[in-house]
Amino acid sequence: MPKSTEVCNYLLALIFNATTWPNMAQNATVSPLTNLYVALYTADPGIGGDPRTNEVTTGAYTGYARQAVARTDVGWDTPSGGSTKNNSLIQFPECSGGTGATISHVAIVTTASGDGDVLYAGELSSPRAVSAGIQPQFAAEALVVTET
Repeated sequence: MPKSTEVCNYLLALIFNATTWPNMAQNATVSPLTNLYVALYTADPGIGGDPRTNEVTTGAYTGYARQAVARTDVGWDTPSGGSTKNNSLIQFPECSGGTGATISHVAIVTTASGDGDVLYAGELSSPRAVSAGIQPQFAAEALVVTET
């Protein structure tokens, strides 16, 4: 059953802006996450996957690293209409070598590397080949997350 737009906005604000959802949930008070991380994938990480499932490897994309985005309204837009988006450019390191990879998916995850949680994942509108000299990026407001 779908959620109301107001509930979608509260949920997104809690996750992306660390904003309390009145009378329902608050951001962790002891050691809250200060960043979320954008990761690149060669295939869907899947519902049962973790942040490493199908993530591009440094063997294929030398220099790859997940990119931190502040968990505030500076990093992510204040949710509206059940959606939020990145407020500024998200730029990955330039590929300096490797075997090359085709990036087809992106995800927002909870850790800078290794295990953690995949919060949201989606397919790119068109896959992107990455090889030496290519620097993947998402322009401001290009990465839209929608809650339904």
